Amino acid sequence: MILDGRHDSSIAEAARVLAAGGLVAFPTETVYGLGADAGNDAAVAGIFAAKGRPSDHPLIVHVPDAAAARRFAASIPPVAQRLMDAFWPGPLTLILPRLHAVGRAAAGGQDTIGLRCPAHPVAHALLLAAAQGSPPVFGVAAPSANRFGRVSPTTAAHVASEFGDGLPVLDGGPTRVGIESAIVDCTRAVPVLLRPGTLTRAQIEAACGERVWLPEERSEAGPRASGTLASHYAPNARVRLMDAKALQTALDVLGPDAAAVAVYARSPLRTRTPHYRRMPDDAAETARQLFAVLRDFDDAGVRLIWVETPPDAPEWEGVRDRLRRAAAT
Repeated sequence: MILDGRHDSSIAEAARVLAAGGLVAFPTETVYGLGADAGNDAAVAGIFAAKGRPSDHPLIVHVPDAAAARRFAASIPPVAQRLMDAFWPGPLTLILPRLHAVGRAAAGGQDTIGLRCPAHPVAHALLLAAAQGSPPVFGVAAPSANRFGRVSPTTAAHVASEFGDGLPVLDGGPTRVGIESAIVDCTRAVPVLLRPGTLTRAQIEAACGERVWLPEERSEAGPRASGTLASHYAPNARVRLMDAKALQTALDVLGPDAAAVAVYARSPLRTRTPHYRRMPDDAAETARQLFAVLRDFDDAGVRLIWVETPPDAPEWEGVRDRLRRAAAT
């Protein structure tokens, strides 16, 4: 059931469903999320069941503002506060120490919890309405609104195609960012970037005032985080990454049989496939459309998706990450 997110009545209905322990899909600026009351472990269990997601794979809890983070975080280290000040509301998730009494299911049983304040006006309206409801819902646990491991949704129609008419979906239009938030672990001695997004590592370092490490640069074990499995964000078709020369060679070898292959590339190519989409030269625009393009190729029934490897530049880091995981199946 798709609800118009511009209407107060739709927001009120979605908040009512959350308060009653139900599931609601809603837009953020990154992707659409499948939400439940983060303080209700039974409601959160419904997310895992609906997605087919392992219950020890943590979710991100969405809050209306930085103050609300203290309802779930046992402490907010100075580096986390600087990042909140710089990027909230926005596409950044922070891993923080979890308050012992709340959010255990949403945290996948860990002593840490991922928190984000989304920038989308429909998400913000829903979070505010839910917090003022009876009973109040102070945070909404929400992974992407798709079956586990598959392509994330960037429109309400994508969500409905995954879960059918029984799930309330707040329609806020196509998402603006298009790939999930960056995730920074703030529970260690130094900040660690667990998942890249459209915010670059340099931007995050400038905001927090210190070096941001990568997981492979640290010897100690860190917390599990959402969307960091080696294989993730995958369409039904098999994804292969190639440079432009290898891609053209493969298309030439296939000849007429290339019509059964989908291609997503920046470079001009000679190809007979009707399933060709040009990848934008701009990283932000590519991120915005990436998941929708992969879904369109799936809908066309192709078995193979060949993608030109994105540039090795900081602003492309999030796109490269999603494509590597999509190709790891």
